[in-house]
Order: sequence, then structure tokens, then C-alpha cells
Amino acid sequence: MSPVKVFGSAPFTNVARVLLCLEEVGADYEIVDVDFGDREHKGPDHLARNPFGQVPAFQDGDLMLFESRAICRYILRKHRATDEANLLREGDPSESAVVDAWLDVEALRYEPSVHAVFVQRRVVPALGGEPDERVIAESVARLRETLAVYEARLEATRGYLAGGEVSLADLSHFPYTRYFMEMPYEVPVFGAYPRVTAWWERLLTRPSVRKVAAMMSGGEG
Repeated sequence: MSPVKVFGSAPFTNVARVLLCLEEVGADYEIVDVDFGDREHKGPDHLARNPFGQVPAFQDGDLMLFESRAICRYILRKHRATDEANLLREGDPSESAVVDAWLDVEALRYEPSVHAVFVQRRVVPALGGEPDERVIAESVARLRETLAVYEARLEATRGYLAGGEVSLADLSHFPYTRYFMEMPYEVPVFGAYPRVTAWWERLLTRPSVRKVAAMMSGGEG
């Protein structure tokens, strides 16, 4: 069976999310770089894969998908037999619904705040601009509100967001959080929430996370 193809490179957060799931289930995959410098992402070949001209795109035989969380769900359902953690809690409708709920929290509440800080601290200066401190402050304030909810949730579950064991809802946080932790916020923001900090440290021990982290930094894992 041919390996699946992931179009995009590991430093892109949404690509990294997909790579985490592929690593978790031990699937064979090939990374196909998309050259943003040459605007390959806006060319007809890539737009046929992802009509929004973004990454990732994902190919498994005749199936072409985009949107990283949808790709992750597909990977985990297809490879359920090798997903030892059962990251979607397949087989239990109530538990899988809880995973979906916290995935929505990550996508709709957590990531927008972290993304806004990332753009101001990393992207804007790289383009020659000055970070908007007002945007940063407002985004950090919203993130603190979300993390306060996480802190209470993790106290109740004594482990992870969707329960006592890791799920996709936890791992989906990794790519953007990794970049956030490289900025001057780890201690003043995450440090205020000891259970969140412990949760993050547990995620960092997973082999899939360690490998993808290395790939995001340009290594092979």
C-alpha cells in the first residue's frame, strides 16, 4: 500500500497536527513540500487539493482532504486498530462527544488567542512591521480566561481535557502551543496554572510529540 501524502511542511502548525496523528498510529506517509515563496499554494495543482490555497492537503489514494482536524479524524478512524490511545474515543458515543467538545474549544477559543499573539510576535516583525501591543494584550487576556477553565477541568479529570487519558483534544493543542512557549509567555501565562503546566509537560513526553517537535525545528525526530 502506498504511503499517504501530506502536502505542506512540518513547521506549519496545521501540518504538524496531521503528522502527530500519523505518528500516533504508525502510518506510512510522505511529506510533499509546497513552495510558498513561489506561490505554489495558489497554483492550480495545489488549489485542486485545497481550494483555499492553504496547507495541509492530504491524499490517500483517490481521497483528497483538507482541514487538519478533519484529516486527523479520518486518520484515527482508518487506523483504529493501531491507535492504542483511542484518541477519538471511538466506540463510546458519550466519550467521543466529550472529545469533540474540547476539540471545538481548542479550535474556537484557544487557538485564535494563541494565533493572534504568534502573528504579532513572529509574523509581523518578519515582514518588517511593529507588533500591535494592544492586540497582544487582548489576546493574552482571552487566553488566560480559557486557561482558567482548563485549570478547573484538569483538576476534575486529573489528567487530560476529555478525561483521564490523552485524546486528540489534547494533542491538537500542541503545534501552536509549542511556538507560544518559545515566546516570553511560558512563565507569566502558563506558569499561573499549575495543572495546565503539568498537562503540557505530559504531552511533551509522548514519542509522537517529540518527533514532530523535532520536525518542526527542521530535524528528523
